[in-house]
Amino acid sequence: MKLFPLFLLMGAPAGESSPTGGGAFLQFLPFIAIIAIFYFLIIRPQNKKQKETQRMLSALKKGDRVVTIGGIHGVIQTVREHSVILKVDDNVKLEFNRSAISNVEAREEKSDKSEKLEDQRAENSDSPSGEGDGEAKK
Repeated sequence: MKLFPLFLLMGAPAGESSPTGGGAFLQFLPFIAIIAIFYFLIIRPQNKKQKETQRMLSALKKGDRVVTIGGIHGVIQTVREHSVILKVDDNVKLEFNRSAISNVEAREEKSDKSEKLEDQRAENSDSPSGEGDGEAKK
């Protein structure tokens, strides 16, 4: 049983000729098939993913909500050549290499309700005390 792979590698004995004319091609056909399988199942998808990651990193902009490879969620405050500064909390900003960003979740946009509330608060603070409060509640 252990000698079977050895017989496959040795080929036909020297005295016998192959019945087909393409003996050399048929000997290399398994190697060619293995190389093709590696290319289409491993190398090509890896190259596609690497190009997609490079496009994502080059398209980073202020306001994007991202996740780092360490699992930290934040919003991009500043984009530099080789790094980004993420706002993680109200008073917490962290600087990361661009390569540490694993994916972009979405662009940070305020919802309509939160914008309306902020506008009302701004109007209330601008108007004299007492006048704007009644209008905002209506």
